[in-house]
Amino acid sequence: MDLYKLSFNNIKRRKLRSSLTMLGIIIGAAMLMVLLGVTAGLTTAVKDETNSYMYDIAITPASGTGSYLMDNQTASQIRNQSNLYDFREVTLFSEDINGTELYVEGINNWKDVKLTNGTQGVVINKVAVEELGYGIGNKIEVNGQELTVTGITKEAQAPYVYVNQSIARQMADDKVSAIYASTTGDPETVADEVEKQVTGVSAVTKSEKVSEIQEMTGQALLFMGIIASIALIVGIISVINTMLISVMERTKELGVLKAIGFTNWEIKGSILFESGLLGFLGGFIGVILGVIGIVIIANLLDLAEYIPGMMPLWLILGVIVGSTLLSIIAGLYPAMRASKLNVVEALRNE
Repeated sequence: MDLYKLSFNNIKRRKLRSSLTMLGIIIGAAMLMVLLGVTAGLTTAVKDETNSYMYDIAITPASGTGSYLMDNQTASQIRNQSNLYDFREVTLFSEDINGTELYVEGINNWKDVKLTNGTQGVVINKVAVEELGYGIGNKIEVNGQELTVTGITKEAQAPYVYVNQSIARQMADDKVSAIYASTTGDPETVADEVEKQVTGVSAVTKSEKVSEIQEMTGQALLFMGIIASIALIVGIISVINTMLISVMERTKELGVLKAIGFTNWEIKGSILFESGLLGFLGGFIGVILGVIGIVIIANLLDLAEYIPGMMPLWLILGVIVGSTLLSIIAGLYPAMRASKLNVVEALRNE
C-alpha cells in the first residue's frame, strides 16, 4: 500500500474541509504576492523617476524659509556657482479652481509625460479631467493667464496641468521650486558649499535622495510583508486543526496500518505529506491569484511597465516553498500524535 497515495486520497475524500483549509493558505499567499509585488513595483518606479533627472544635487528652498519657491535672485546665485553646471529648473505651484487645488508643473522634456490623447503644450492629467471636468480645447485660467488644454495624460495623484517650464516660471512670477545640477567635484562637498554660499536653500545629493527612498521603501516592504505573513500564518493554523481532526477520524484506520506492519516513521510521513500537499496546492493557487491581482492593480496605477519586476522569481518560489514548509511544520504535532497511537486502543475506536 502506498501511504502517500493514501494521503492524497484522504484529501479527496474530504474535499470541503480540504478546500476550506487551503482557502486560508490561498488568501495568505495571494496577499503576500500582491502586497510585496506592488510595493516592489512602486519602489522601482520611484527609483527610476529619481534616476531619470540625471543630476548630482537638487537645490530647493530650505524648510525654514516658509516658501516653496525661490526668487530669480536666488536662482541666479545658484547658477553662478562655479562647481555647478548642466542646470535643470522645475517650477511647481498650485491654484485654487472652484475649491479644488490644481497643481501647475513646468516640463523641460515632454518625453517624461506620456500622453493618452492630444498633443504637447498644455496637458492635464486624468484626475483633473474627473474632478474639474476639463477636456481638450477647454480653457483654464491660472494666475490671470488663460491656458487652452491640448492633451491628456494618466500621470496621477492630484489634479495637474503640465506646461513648458518657461511658461510655468513666468506664471509663478519668475520663480522656481527646484534646480537640479551636475557638479564638477564631490556632490556632498558641493552641496555643503552651496548651502553656505546661498541663503535660504537646501541642497540634497542624488545618492542621499536614493538612500532615503531605499530606506522608506525597505520599511514599506517589511511592513507589508508582516501584514501578509500574518494572513498566511492564520491559514497555516487551520492546517493544524484539519490534520488533528483527520487523525482523530482515522484512528482505527491508522491502527490497522500499524497492525499490519507500518512503522511510526511511515505514519508520520503520511500525515506530513498530506499537510505539505495542502500547503503546496494552497500556495500555488495563491500565487496564481496574486499574479492576477498584481496585473489588475498595476494597470489601475499605470505601472504596467513594471509588472515583470513585481513578480520576481524569488517571490513566487518563496511563497510556494514557504507555504509548503510551514504546512509541513504545522503537521508535525498531528503526525507525532498519530505515530504514538496504541494499536489495540486504535482498533477498538469507533
